[in-house]
Amino acid sequence: MIVAGLGFRESATEEDLAAALTLLGEMPELLATLDARAALPALTALARRLGLPVVGLPEAALAGIATPTRSARIDERFGTGSVAEAAALVAAGPGALLTRPRQIAGPVTIAVARTAAEPDRKGATA
Repeated sequence: MIVAGLGFRESATEEDLAAALTLLGEMPELLATLDARAALPALTALARRLGLPVVGLPEAALAGIATPTRSARIDERFGTGSVAEAAALVAAGPGALLTRPRQIAGPVTIAVARTAAEPDRKGATA
C-alpha cells in the first residue's frame, strides 16, 4: 500500500494539499496525518474528492519515529523530525519503507511510505 503522510498548517487549503500531492507523481491509497488535522475541512474535502481514506494518528504514535529529514521545531514539539515522514511510516505499518522523504509545498509537507513487501502466491516478494 502507498501511504502519503501529511503535515500541514491549520490554514492550509484543499488546493494547498492537492498541490502537495502532485509532487508525488503517484496517487497514494491512504492519507495519514495527526489526529488533530485529520478532520479539518480542507483534508476531508480533498479525500472525499479523490476517494481516499484518511487516518488520524495520535501524537504519541509519532514520537520517537526516526526520520531521514529533521526540523528542530517539529522534533521539539512532536518528538520526531518530520510529521509527514513519521505519519507515512506509522500508517504503512511495521517494516514500512519511506520511498519519498518529505517535500515542502507552502504550508504542507508530504512524504510517502510503502508497506513492507508481502509474499505473492508463489512465495516471492512483491
